[in-house]
Amino acid sequence: MDILGIAIVVILFVVGMLGAIYPVLPGVFAIYAAFFVYGWFFSFDKYNVWFWIIQTFILVVLIIADYVVGAWGVKKYGGSKASVVGSTIGIIAGPFVIPAFGLVLGPFLGAVIGELLAGSKLKQSLLVGWGSLIGLLSSVFVKIVLQLVMIILFIVWVW
Repeated sequence: MDILGIAIVVILFVVGMLGAIYPVLPGVFAIYAAFFVYGWFFSFDKYNVWFWIIQTFILVVLIIADYVVGAWGVKKYGGSKASVVGSTIGIIAGPFVIPAFGLVLGPFLGAVIGELLAGSKLKQSLLVGWGSLIGLLSSVFVKIVLQLVMIILFIVWVW
């Protein structure tokens, strides 16, 4: 059973890290779930209130940052609410509509289309699309770093 418990924890960590890049996967929630799996298989004794406060704080920061950082990129380049919505739709639908390149093209095209629908010129819409890519890459970087911090804290805490 120990091997099964460790395997599930590792799989959840891998899914969580992949979720930092591929938004359809549960990301930070998979990592958080791994803490419970470890507790159920082994023991919750190694966790204390500070473990849960720190990990939950990082979880909340990641959830907020995921939306804020993406929208920041669009807004920084003069995007409207329509381009933020378009970018969000693009990041979710893009990987399904354009499997190989949808993760990058989805938010870009969504922001461009949203901005064009809001009445902007093509040049401004393309600039906003570029901003959505900057926001996406920034968001992915922040998620990877903070999720790695969560995993490292877990490892340090239980060993």
